[in-house]
Amino acid sequence: MKALLSIGLGTMLAAGSAAAQDAAKSSSKAAQTTSQSPVAADASYRIGPQDVLRIDVWKEAEISRSVPVRPDGKISLPLLNDVQAAGLTAMELANNITEGLKKFITSPQVTVSVTEINSRRVYVTGEVTKPGAFALLPNMTVLQAVTSASGFTQFARTKKIYVLRNEGGKQVKYPFNYNEVVSGKRPEDNITLQPGDTIVVP
Repeated sequence: MKALLSIGLGTMLAAGSAAAQDAAKSSSKAAQTTSQSPVAADASYRIGPQDVLRIDVWKEAEISRSVPVRPDGKISLPLLNDVQAAGLTAMELANNITEGLKKFITSPQVTVSVTEINSRRVYVTGEVTKPGAFALLPNMTVLQAVTSASGFTQFARTKKIYVLRNEGGKQVKYPFNYNEVVSGKRPEDNITLQPGDTIVVP
């Protein structure tokens, strides 16, 4: 009887452990999905070169499509050919496309969404698991960018991290003490990033 109880308890513990691991994996995947989906939810976001846009024209499947913004800041659409996109918000671009399509379609209804932000990037280099370039999300901080790089290697000197930023043609260095930031001692180190910032993890 004791053996049966022992086996039953062991099975329950194993099942509980597996469930906890599955939950942790699901949470991790959800976090990764969030960090890797740089969609411009901010209505004031201005489109830039290399961003990817989704253009939807109601009841016009042949016009609706996903298009990249070319280096010259324009996109190509049927009927309209080249349309200026860089420098505009999604709403402003939708209005411009709507006006252009009125010559060909009665009362066009256009929706524009930014599906990939590639024009605004920050860089994480040094002793991180996945160094590279990352899409700059609205109000993204140093801590969030480091998380996007999947954390540190075992050799990282987390007290000596710094951010390099070009200001007025000069390179400025901002210190970031990871240990003190996560413990709440130096929240001022966790600055909001700007396009082109490089986080160095020595």
